[in-house]
Amino acid sequence: MTIGWCFDNTYHKLSKIFKEDIKPIPVKKPQLVLINKKLALDLDLNFSNHDDKTLSELFSGNSLPEGSDCLAQAYAGHQFGHFTMLGDGRAVLIGEHISKDNERYDIQFKGSGKTAFSRNGDGRAALGPMLREYIISEAMNSLKIPTTRSLAVVKTGEEVIRENSLSGAILTRVASSHIRVGTFQYVAARQKIDELEIFLDYVINRHFPNIKNSQNKALDILNIVLEKQIDLVVNWMRVGFIHGVMNTDNMSIASETIDYGPCAFMNVYDPKTVFSSIDQMGRYAYCNQPIITKWNLSRFAECLIPLIDKDQEKAIQLATKIINSFEKKYEEKWLNMMRDKLGLFGVDDKDKFLILDLLTWMHQKKVDYTNTFCHLMNEKIQEDKKYEDKDFQNWKKRWNERLKTNNNTPEKYIKLMKTVNPLVIPRNHKVEEALKEAGKDNFKPLTRLIEILEKPYDQQKDIFDYQIPSPLDEKYQTFCGT
Repeated sequence: MTIGWCFDNTYHKLSKIFKEDIKPIPVKKPQLVLINKKLALDLDLNFSNHDDKTLSELFSGNSLPEGSDCLAQAYAGHQFGHFTMLGDGRAVLIGEHISKDNERYDIQFKGSGKTAFSRNGDGRAALGPMLREYIISEAMNSLKIPTTRSLAVVKTGEEVIRENSLSGAILTRVASSHIRVGTFQYVAARQKIDELEIFLDYVINRHFPNIKNSQNKALDILNIVLEKQIDLVVNWMRVGFIHGVMNTDNMSIASETIDYGPCAFMNVYDPKTVFSSIDQMGRYAYCNQPIITKWNLSRFAECLIPLIDKDQEKAIQLATKIINSFEKKYEEKWLNMMRDKLGLFGVDDKDKFLILDLLTWMHQKKVDYTNTFCHLMNEKIQEDKKYEDKDFQNWKKRWNERLKTNNNTPEKYIKLMKTVNPLVIPRNHKVEEALKEAGKDNFKPLTRLIEILEKPYDQQKDIFDYQIPSPLDEKYQTFCGT
């Protein structure tokens, strides 16, 4: 029985300027660490008749599946505000797999060796960061947040040098596509309108076929991507996720969360929370994620100006109008998301104050973000005297009064709250514990963590340790891994 790969490689048919044709560089001694059997089923892939050695060869790139056609994608990006020409410096897209439902998925190896875009890098990845991406991306999927997925991780049997010597690894990443705002920036920087038109048509045919007959495709795609990016970031804010490196090359046109480098989840509520060691100025702090989303969308709009209208001034006016709609749309969607977290039906003019007063209290008292909403759902994770605070009790009285409106009942509002408030998130110290043990070839903590994070909204046995934040989290730092 075959695995079931069904490749149709449309990106490979684009001009050479968009890519480099290159295969993964073989590795010495691949060893399968993780394979995502549930995702494999979703992709209509069957690995059950293949042993670990065969799968290790496959997911290391030593043995490529029939129909694959490998390439590294070219793109650019604003990295911490500075424009740079980039590309897949340590990743190879092996092809586009088509499922039985006719869904198209990029299959990409991350850590597969040097490409033309590697600059001074070695093109490799360490085991820890690849396992981190597996854990967090799959957790995000279970949290019902659009994301790239992780299909497998293999150790390469080789060492990579970062601050010290680390075990090498390759992650197999699955995405609707790996097209980024930075991909458009790369094409636009070449200043050839015909190339930009070809690429825009490709992206629309692939992701937004409903607008391919539109009178102004460039304006329509800007509008669609803006809406979808707002939805994505509102979801991040909902669960306290901090991406950590929101460069334009890390912003997917398909509006999936992509590139899990120095990402982490906020525990104690503080809008200025930053975990990334390289974000010294807090550019990508929790509270700045909506602002940066708008900034990145503005860079996307700039790329499209030549295609929006031949009159540049008119094109800028049309694009600016869409970009300036961001704040109002974001605030409306954010307020509705927070209403859901609090079990509120309908709209009340005082809702914004009710929500902001709770967040202000959480910030002042240094209260855990996730567990506060669990507390409001009567999920008593641990005794915390902060919830006996007079200000909080007064706030709860206002909240209870608001809950009584719009024919609401405890059954209704608790049901609503349980759909958006996770009982468990990837707690930073538990992620680190799992990665540390994996570095010693003990994968039990890792598989247990992944198992728990598959059902973040469900009651599960023996998960208390996974729900409590570490007191050391304020000093927690994450690193890029490159």
